[in-house]
Parts: sequence; structure tokens; C-alpha cells
Amino acid sequence: MARSAYARLAICVALSALATIAWAQEYPSKTIRIIVVFTPGTTTDILARLIGPKLTEAWGQPVVVDNRPGAAGIIGATLASKAPPDGYTLLVSTSSAFAINPGLYEKLSYDAIEDFAPITNMVMTPQVMVVSASFAAKSVGELVALAKAQSGKMNYASIGIGSTSQLTMEMFSSNAGIKLGHVAYKGSPPAHTDIIGGQIPVMFDGEPAVLPFIKSGKLRGLGIASIPRSRFLPQLPTIAEQGYPNFEAIGWSGLVAPAKTPPQILDKIHAEVVRILQTPDVQERLTSLAFTPVGNSRDEYAAYIKSEIAKWSKVIKDSGVKPE
Repeated sequence: MARSAYARLAICVALSALATIAWAQEYPSKTIRIIVVFTPGTTTDILARLIGPKLTEAWGQPVVVDNRPGAAGIIGATLASKAPPDGYTLLVSTSSAFAINPGLYEKLSYDAIEDFAPITNMVMTPQVMVVSASFAAKSVGELVALAKAQSGKMNYASIGIGSTSQLTMEMFSSNAGIKLGHVAYKGSPPAHTDIIGGQIPVMFDGEPAVLPFIKSGKLRGLGIASIPRSRFLPQLPTIAEQGYPNFEAIGWSGLVAPAKTPPQILDKIHAEVVRILQTPDVQERLTSLAFTPVGNSRDEYAAYIKSEIAKWSKVIKDSGVKPE
């Protein structure tokens, strides 16, 4: 009797596995939604709208971008976490929503690890330390010397409370042994205006945001927070080169699905997105945006998210940064 029950159980498990494989083979058979946690026209949105039509072209099914901005990415991430795990809802996973929010908010309505299945990290954008073209410091070392001479009176700008911009400067200040006052702006444009005008001495911001101003001579880059030098700013030394080994602060945008999405579907999405990232026209577009493509494995992306959460949680705890 027991043997018969085990046999029936084995048959049920086998049939379930076959059904899952068949389901994955049929995927996709309807519209796919990609949730973006920022407004239309932002770099994350542009990335999703670049990938989406390529998926439609490959699979013959519509791919729509669903912008759900607000609350530092919490609204969109929460919505995606509660979607059915069938591969028809995907989320552009950003460093702010997946690496910073877990350490910034005591109670978060989603779990960046438990609620999602990582697919791949699509692009990376390092932070750059910039000053106005007329500012006295010509290097990271000179900036640190000026900050120490002013005994805590120097301020820095950021694009908002809890942003990668702010946390990168807090991490750097801790490493350099300096204390800077914080002036938070609502986004990059007003912060850039005041840096260029000399009202605020220094800030960190993403490479795509500051690259045009560095090239035009309105801003001076002092150092880039990546380990290798940037192909977009090859003459700009890294901060690591200037006496701060392994200093790295990267913004990134990847792709995830709700947890428990069948692995066969995740593998199919992964293979197609990585292929798309490698196509010449997409590479050209990413280059125009100053994005560095990644396309790593599912396991690599999962490990990277965990390491980023640990890193930024420590910075947040050490600096005492609190959300607005």
C-alpha cells in the first residue's frame, strides 16, 4: 500500500515537472510587462524601452513598459513582487531600489532577495566626483587637503537624501577622514547648476549625468569611483588610483522576475536579454548613453545584489543617513 502511494506521488511529481517544462517551452504566449520604477524619459526607462522592442522582435509578443515611479522605487518594486511568477511581469531592478533601500528603510514592503528571482545585470554607471571648472582642487588629494583646512566648513551637493550620490560622498568622506556638510537637491539638474556656478564645491553623480559637462569644460572630474578607468573618460584617474584602494560606487540596472518564476523561463529570458545586449545597434545606443553593458549570469547577479546590500547598508549605518 505504501509502495503504491509512493508510486502515485512519483507520477504526480513527474507530470508536474513535464507540465512546467511544456509551459516554459510555450513561453511567451501573451503580453509581457516590464515595470520601471522611474518616470518616462529617465535613463532606466530608456533602457527598458530599448530592450522591450527587441524582445518583441525575438518572440513575437508585445512587451510594454509600465512606469510606476515614486517613493524611491518602492511603489514599482512592491507591485512587481506581488505579481504572478509566470514570466509575464518583469522589473528593471535598480541599485537604489535593490541595494540602498534595504538598508535605508526599517520596514520595506518588499524583500529584494526573497521576493525576486535575478535574471541579469544589464548596465552599470560609476559615480564621478566633480567640481566647477574654476575650483581650486585639481585632484582628489587636493580636495581632501582643502576640506581638512576648512575644518568641516566645506559642503557637498547630492541629488537627494539616500541617493547613491549622497552615500558615495559619505563613504568617501569616511575613508578620507574629512567631514562635509550635505546639501540635498531634487535631482541632478539643479545640483549641477550650483556646482557650475560655484555655490557648492563638489558632488558625486552618475557618469551619464556629468559626462556632457565634463566634455564641455563646465565641470572638472576629479576621480571616478570604478576600479578600471572608464572608456568614456579614459584620462580621468580612478579614486582608487589616488590613494583609496578598492573604492567603488556603481549605479546599476538589471532585470528580475517575481520569486518562484520557473527556472526554465528565467533561463529563456536571460539568454535573450544577454543576446540583445551584445547586438551592435544596442551596443551603439548604450555607448551613446554612457552605459557599460554587463549581461552576467543569474547566479552572478544574485551574488552581486547581496554584496551591494551589505556594502550600502554599512555606509548608511555608519553615516546615520535617514530617509526623508
